[in-house]
Amino acid sequence: MVTHVPAEAHGDERGALLSFLAEQRGGIRRALLGLTDEQAVSTPSASELSLAGLLKHVAEVEQGWVARAEGESAAVHRDESNWHECFRVVGDETVDSCLAYYEKAAAETEAFIRAVPSIEETFLLPKTSWNPKDERLSKRWLCLHLIRETARHADHADIVRESLDGATGYCHVD
Repeated sequence: MVTHVPAEAHGDERGALLSFLAEQRGGIRRALLGLTDEQAVSTPSASELSLAGLLKHVAEVEQGWVARAEGESAAVHRDESNWHECFRVVGDETVDSCLAYYEKAAAETEAFIRAVPSIEETFLLPKTSWNPKDERLSKRWLCLHLIRETARHADHADIVRESLDGATGYCHVD
């Protein structure tokens, strides 16, 4: 898992954006290393966030944004009645299945961004309850948004992991 993005690793702007996104994804995955499933779904901090829930959330969000950019529907539909389930492992979901889903979403993101003719190309983000107006967003914006979203939740994951056992995404306690 990436912990530093060296300048020569990416080659171009797309590669740089994808490399920085991979770095942040790694922070979330590293926060789960060495934990039992019970620990991964626990909520040890002041919030109701669990590491498995954060993992599931970032996977759903990434897949959903790429689907929007492709003009498709997200694989998982969330609304006011079920939005909270994106932060919880429910039903037959497991930490391993959430990790696999995240790997699939990451691979799809990389393939999509590498395949578009230009990251200047735009897609429509229609007006929603959380987006005040129809707007066109570039694939570059999409990459930057995913980096920001993932980094924010990687930081949450560090706090949750530290609350569990003192470890973080960078330093594990023996």
